[in-house]
Amino acid sequence: MSELTLNPAATRSPPPAPAAPDHTPAAVSDAALAQESVAAQAAIKRRKAVIIGLRLLVLVAVLGGWEVSARMKWIDPFFYSMPSMIWNQIVEWVRDGTSQGPLWQQVLVTLEETVIGFLIGSIAGVICGIVLGRNKLLSDVFSIYIQIANSIPRVVLGSVFVIALGLGMASKVALAVVMVFFVVFANAFQGVREADKYMIANAQILGASPRQVTLSVVIPSAMSWILASLHVSFGFALVGAVVGEFLGAKEGIGLLISTAQGAFNASGVFAAMIVLAVVALGADFLLTRLEKRLLKWRPAAF
Repeated sequence: MSELTLNPAATRSPPPAPAAPDHTPAAVSDAALAQESVAAQAAIKRRKAVIIGLRLLVLVAVLGGWEVSARMKWIDPFFYSMPSMIWNQIVEWVRDGTSQGPLWQQVLVTLEETVIGFLIGSIAGVICGIVLGRNKLLSDVFSIYIQIANSIPRVVLGSVFVIALGLGMASKVALAVVMVFFVVFANAFQGVREADKYMIANAQILGASPRQVTLSVVIPSAMSWILASLHVSFGFALVGAVVGEFLGAKEGIGLLISTAQGAFNASGVFAAMIVLAVVALGADFLLTRLEKRLLKWRPAAF
């Protein structure tokens, strides 16, 4: 019986594999991070400057083309006016006032009607949207009536309000309320319906009452929908107030437009439109600030 000869080399364990080279990047220094941050901030500033420059370029091109076209008689300035005439009209209103009184008074009247109508319509729309969104029975009962009311043209209601409520502020506020209500209601209702079902179920499991679920889960979830509708609804409130004044009023920007139209004063019509645009942009700025304060938890958009 032969003995098995063992090779010492064969039984020796293989040498360990050489360690892989370390490709881990070195830690970035604070100086490099600061430099990158400065570069990013500079890029953001350059982009903002480019955007502002392009906006001004578009504005100058449109106004300049309009002015040149009117002066060259390519368009009739009697019907289309021109930027210089519109500016002169605004300066005249600011300096000497309008046929209805000082310009600031007309703006304040229209703004007061708009704000009151906006607040009433928004509050009513939010409350009705949340109540009907949380109550299936009420939603089924009143949905048909809301659809019928929403299908009626708002301008027609303006004439009804002027007849019923007179030429004062009440008819303009009523039309602004109607203009705002359905926009806010639709968004609040949809926001409530889109609330996270799992969060609602978890709150109910933890013993939350229906009131607590609505206040702590449903309303915060629908807040994005509601606030998004406010930007649009304020514009509708302004339109409602101006249309109401146009149909019949004692003062206001709508009456100013109606008077300018009756006198074939195109510059006055455009000047009043510019005043309305300034008011709308100022209100949108304030609403945007409010939205940012109420929705601090939302990630910033890039």
